[in-house]
Amino acid sequence: MTKTSLLIALSWAILVGGCAGAAQAAPADPYFADIDVRHDARADQATIAGVVFDDANRNGRLDAGERGVAGVKVSNSREVVLTDKAGRYALPVRPDMAVFVVQPSGWRVPTDERWVPRFAYQHKPAGSPKALRYDGLPPTGPLPSAINFPIIPSSNPTKTGQNFACAVLGDVQPASNIEVGYVRDSLVREMLNAPEKPACLLALGDIVSDDLHLIPRTAQVMGALGVPQWWVQGNHDYDHDADHDIDSSDTWRRLYGPNNYAFEMGQVVFIVLDNVSFPCGEDPREARERPFCKQYWKTYAGRLLPDQMTFIENVLKTTDPKKLVVFAAHIPFVGFDNAESQPHQTANLDELYALVKGRPALALTGHSHTLENLAPGDSMGGWKDTVGVSTIPFRHLVAGAVAGDWWGGDYDIDGTPMSIQGDGSPRGYVDFAVEGTRYTLDYRASGLPRDRAMWLSVSTPRFRAWADKIFAWRDAPEDGRDPVPPLSVQDLPDVKLLTPTDLRGESWLTADVWMGDSTTKVMVAIDGGPPQPMIRTQDMKGEGVRSGSAYSDPFALQRQLTMARAAIQSQSGDPETQGYVQGRQKRLPPMPPQPRGSRADHSPHLWRRDLPTDLAEGMHTAVVTVTRDQGAPSRDTLVFEVRPTRPKPTFDFDHWNRFKNQ
Repeated sequence: MTKTSLLIALSWAILVGGCAGAAQAAPADPYFADIDVRHDARADQATIAGVVFDDANRNGRLDAGERGVAGVKVSNSREVVLTDKAGRYALPVRPDMAVFVVQPSGWRVPTDERWVPRFAYQHKPAGSPKALRYDGLPPTGPLPSAINFPIIPSSNPTKTGQNFACAVLGDVQPASNIEVGYVRDSLVREMLNAPEKPACLLALGDIVSDDLHLIPRTAQVMGALGVPQWWVQGNHDYDHDADHDIDSSDTWRRLYGPNNYAFEMGQVVFIVLDNVSFPCGEDPREARERPFCKQYWKTYAGRLLPDQMTFIENVLKTTDPKKLVVFAAHIPFVGFDNAESQPHQTANLDELYALVKGRPALALTGHSHTLENLAPGDSMGGWKDTVGVSTIPFRHLVAGAVAGDWWGGDYDIDGTPMSIQGDGSPRGYVDFAVEGTRYTLDYRASGLPRDRAMWLSVSTPRFRAWADKIFAWRDAPEDGRDPVPPLSVQDLPDVKLLTPTDLRGESWLTADVWMGDSTTKVMVAIDGGPPQPMIRTQDMKGEGVRSGSAYSDPFALQRQLTMARAAIQSQSGDPETQGYVQGRQKRLPPMPPQPRGSRADHSPHLWRRDLPTDLAEGMHTAVVTVTRDQGAPSRDTLVFEVRPTRPKPTFDFDHWNRFKNQ
């Protein structure tokens, strides 16, 4: 064990030693090893074989006396076979494939010292067909004589061995080393301070933002958590200079591993799918025609290919039908924010739904940098035309983003961009806790108390007029508008101080419940009165997306529509430190504070309650309570005022100067 791995192990022991709870199932100690690849002489190039074995001495090698493990799934990314009584398997060879073991329940595959699982062998004899910007995959040469997969028994501390929790990460997406630092200072620091450690990280794609050189450092930074990190490939994790989809994952395969695979924990089988077709031009492997892909060559679209459908079918055939099936992909199967978009949702869903029919299932995806908790039976206008389904048969969660709004917005107290997302939710991650096949989903907002679950605010006529004026400026061509916005947040009167005019002009309370869905119950009690239901602004019954100032989250918009970070400059002489650099864009020069990035003018999880027009003058409270079918209840309080007229907002020098100091 190296000094680094020893420090990780010691940190792990200190941090988790006192943790308890039914969902605590993290590995107790590191298991750093690799798979056992043999290169003895062989004649058969049509079949690959090997042994899945209990690695008793944890060296990653099949040694004399170590026993094989029966009934373990092994795959070539299409076929799936079970090992025999001696742990042996055999699979047909494909010209370009990953051969991998499906981590079985009750067991662990090894990881490298960054806690990246080591469970697969890449077979591409000639390597990438051309030189790629990030080097692709070198020639792997002749097929090995055997590929043996080491595993060890899991050290699950629960009595049943079926309960665990994983942290589900939407787009982490650093585009620079500055932004890798944001990952370190937010996600990693906060999870190390959390009361319990997850059993794994499940990162849903866009691990980085096009610069694949950042993958090793990002893996090491997230590996400081000391838990296995299972990754999905996203549209920003590709070799964008590859000419064909089959080659565009080559660098990913070299730096991480397979882009399609599966693993098990407890009573859950996770099926990880690369559902990004890139480039999505004409490809004989496409399951159906996609008009969007005929318009553009070097772009992407969501899809599942025939080989992937076969792989899913074969995993399910070898899996107990009572187990929970969790699909992990990058592009949403369907979405709210992109309900009308073909490339940002996934084709072939009818086939997928047919494969999993009758089984408990859940879809976890990222991509849109929004938090969308879609319940069974939900429907949105646009789904039928874009992906061929009208309603969803099981829960689909678009998990938000660790990066939030692409690491945008002003800095928070820790020096990390606030980065509020387009649906109004904060950046963060999802706590996925499983007991048997039952689960809960709770959002952990970065930089906020773990139990905070919503924003509360008030929508007033003045707020909506303010927002509409900035929207109009924002929507005008940038080269033809005044560089200074018409209004800033300083022009907006305090929305929680209302006058009778505000009440008569329609004002309402808003509750942006980040994980709210169609089963969520949101109630508000004003001034200690009986709780009254709040009304969701989206019905999710086949309508289109409702947007505009009347469907906005006032809390989030006030932070999105004025961004002062753009104005920062110095006399250092370094052009890279003037204004700011976000993502992979060129540096933005110093400019007046103004909106940049997304705006929360639509949301699937916004509730409202009209305020009475006859509210008495003085102080008022609104206590909002939230109950959800698959998550923790939550509660928050909004304090607001009613005054006969709006008082002067700033210091009253006129009055002060009427009197001289004595």
